[in-house]
Amino acid sequence: MNLPLQLNSICSKIWDTVKFGLILIDDKGEILLWNQWMVKHSGISVDIAINHPIESLFHEGITPSPSFRTAIKNALSYKLPIVLSSALHQSPLPLYASPVAAHEQNRIHQSITISPITWDENTHRFLIQIVDASIHVKRERVLKSQSDQLSKDATTDSLTGARNRRYFDDRYEVEFGRAKRQGTPISLLMLDVDFFKQYNDHYGHQAGDDALIFIVNIIKTQLHRATDIVVRYGGEEFLVMLPDCTEEGCIHLADKLRTAVFDQKIPHHGSGIADCISISVGVATKLPETDCTSAKLLQTADAALYDAKRKGRNCVRHRVVSV
Repeated sequence: MNLPLQLNSICSKIWDTVKFGLILIDDKGEILLWNQWMVKHSGISVDIAINHPIESLFHEGITPSPSFRTAIKNALSYKLPIVLSSALHQSPLPLYASPVAAHEQNRIHQSITISPITWDENTHRFLIQIVDASIHVKRERVLKSQSDQLSKDATTDSLTGARNRRYFDDRYEVEFGRAKRQGTPISLLMLDVDFFKQYNDHYGHQAGDDALIFIVNIIKTQLHRATDIVVRYGGEEFLVMLPDCTEEGCIHLADKLRTAVFDQKIPHHGSGIADCISISVGVATKLPETDCTSAKLLQTADAALYDAKRKGRNCVRHRVVSV
C-alpha cells in the first residue's frame, strides 16, 4: 500500500468536504490548494486556480477588495496571522451563492483568516480560510431590527405615532443640557385640540382617535429637522420640542401648525369657536442668556397654552421665561 498517496487522497477528500473555503498559497502568493467550496462559490475550477495569484483569477472590475489585497501583502511580508471580520470587511472576495448568475447577486458576506505555516527552515505557506457569514449577518440584522422596533415601541405613542412622555423626558434633558452648554436657544410648543371632549361626545371615540392621528401627521409634515419632535403629552395635548430655535422661529412655526390643522376643515360641530377642528398653542423659548431650569421652561410653555385658551382658543400665545 502506498501510504503517502493514500494520505493525500484522504486529505483531498477532507478539504473538499468541509463547508468553508480553503486556499493555500506559497511565498509568492501563488495558489497551491483551491478546494471545492471555492470552486462552487467563485465559479473558478481547480485547474485554472492552481499556480496563479488570487488577484489574477477574477475578471476586471470584479476583484478582491483592497483590504484583502493588503492583508495578503502583509501576511507574505511579516508572516503574521490576519483576520478580516465580516463586521468590518463584508465581502472581500468575489464569491456568490451561485456564481452562474453572479452579475445578478450581491457577494456573500465572508469572515476570512490568513494563517502562516512554517513549511521548512526557509519557506512558508499561507492557509486562507473563508467562512460564509451571510446567515450570521442576516441574523444580526434581524435581531437589530427587532431591537430597534422594541425600542421604538417603548418610546412611541401606540395610537398616534408621536413620541411618548418617556421618550420626551429623556430627550428633553439631553437637548436642554446641550442648549446650555453650547449657548443656543431651545423652544417648546404646547398644543391642545380645542373642545376635544365635545368632539368625542358628538362623533364617538373612534372618530376622536382618528382625528388625533390625523393631527399628528399634519404636525409632522411641518417639522423638517431631525431634532424637531412631536410628543403626545396627554390625551389631546401635544408638545413639540425645537432645539436651536429662536423666539421668532418657534412663534412662526406655531402659527403654521395652527393654520395647517385649521385649514383641513375637519368638521367639529361641538366646537365653541368654529365649525371645524382647531388647536391652541403655547410657546416658550429659553434664550442663551436666560438662566432657567428645564422644568421652568416646560411650565412656561404650559402657562402660554393656558393664555391661548383664555384668549379664545385657535390662537398662538408666547410667554417669556421668567427667572
